[in-house]
Amino acid sequence: MKEMALNSKYLARKPRGFPDKREPTLHAEAAMIDRVTSVYRNWGFEALDTGAFEFADALGKFLPDDDRPNAGVFSVQDDDEQWLSLRYDLTAPLARFAAENWQTLPKPFRRYASGPVWRNEKPGPGRFREFLQCDADTVGAAGPHADAEMIAMAADAMRAAGASEGGFAIRVNTRRLLDAVLESVGANSDAVRLSVLRALDKLDRLGVSGVSDLLGAGRLDDSGDFTPGAGLEPNAVAAVLAFAQAGRSTRDMTIEAIGQAIGASDAAKAGLDELMQISRGLVALQVPEADVVIDPTIVRGLEYYTGPVFEAELLKQTLDASGAPVRIGSVGGGGRYDDLIARFTGERIPATGFSVGISRLTTALSLLGELKPLSGPVVVLNLDRGNPAIALDAATELRRAGIRAEAYMGQSGMRPQMKYADRRGAPAVVMIGEDELAKGSVTVKDLKVGAREAASIESNEEYRDLRPGQFEVPRSEMVVRIREIVEADQ
Repeated sequence: MKEMALNSKYLARKPRGFPDKREPTLHAEAAMIDRVTSVYRNWGFEALDTGAFEFADALGKFLPDDDRPNAGVFSVQDDDEQWLSLRYDLTAPLARFAAENWQTLPKPFRRYASGPVWRNEKPGPGRFREFLQCDADTVGAAGPHADAEMIAMAADAMRAAGASEGGFAIRVNTRRLLDAVLESVGANSDAVRLSVLRALDKLDRLGVSGVSDLLGAGRLDDSGDFTPGAGLEPNAVAAVLAFAQAGRSTRDMTIEAIGQAIGASDAAKAGLDELMQISRGLVALQVPEADVVIDPTIVRGLEYYTGPVFEAELLKQTLDASGAPVRIGSVGGGGRYDDLIARFTGERIPATGFSVGISRLTTALSLLGELKPLSGPVVVLNLDRGNPAIALDAATELRRAGIRAEAYMGQSGMRPQMKYADRRGAPAVVMIGEDELAKGSVTVKDLKVGAREAASIESNEEYRDLRPGQFEVPRSEMVVRIREIVEADQ
């Protein structure tokens, strides 16, 4: 049996949408979570972890993919024949927790959470089936002032996560305005409503002409595929487009333009009043106009949200493999969801929240070149394979001084060891050979300085003579000189 096992060949493969992550990605995600949760804590939120699994029926109809009801999650059957599902977000578990513990919780209950979530849907570029989120929610606070606070905190969280100044925006809309527009154009069936909202969501990608086609009879794309439209009459199409294009240079000007576009129905008045109160709250919270904009095209799941909705978007562009410009788009979002906890309690409990898509944002910032490369450990070369204690001792001294360091553990010679250090992203290597031992010194090579200086060297002979970035110091000065290199690399 043992011989069969050794001779067996298994295909090394992994499911799509479940990324393998090495240290730079893991470190970047962990650091981002730490910075974002520090913002949440600073705003008075407390941590909560609800675990990975929930009963499938606790997730209810609020699944991520409306086209495949009850098919957007990964589920297993427990030994008592009850179905358990991996959480698809951090909000549904919060609703269950709040319903179970409502009598003993402080009200409002302000919590933050971070961790992996899982969605059984088709993966794509920057779209995974396992990914990290970092959420904050206020449960038990009604009114636009609570939404304004959440939006303002979202802007702080984006900046803390690493989004550059002027490189992001929180875009805000409200379910009430969307309902008013749908009502005004006679979009009464679920199918027509969904078609209108999907068309609005594509305005930045397809432009006015493409969205106009999708609101009307349909659109034939460049590949020849035809997408059926919402079937609206031309005057209704014009009304929806007027609403969608009401964005202006300030929040208050946009609200005024929306009011002119959608009329004075009760739903329209309620939606405009909601946005005006949020705008006033943002002024009180000292949120710059560039951080938060009112955007009538923002559409999020209407089965989930009951009031204001908002999305965090990166504004900068990058290039794909073919050199074409790519805009990253949404990296977070949230809104008001006053009906979610009522599924358990029968009582409507107001709630609002925001989620940073940590995995997506990390990927996006990496593509934009805005994540600082992670420095590896200092590597102490093992130049005397008969006596590895020399390298072990030096590495131990560096670690005890608080410097990340390792002694080389392989069996290779000096050149492969240097290549190893380079692949680890080491800022420096330490070499202790016979000459250094005799003199009580160490040779240090600053790999980053060495690489810069080597770029101007034209021959191997010159390189060997100059040894760029390399110097010898007394062993007693090793820690000080290595610390200087490490700190300069951070």
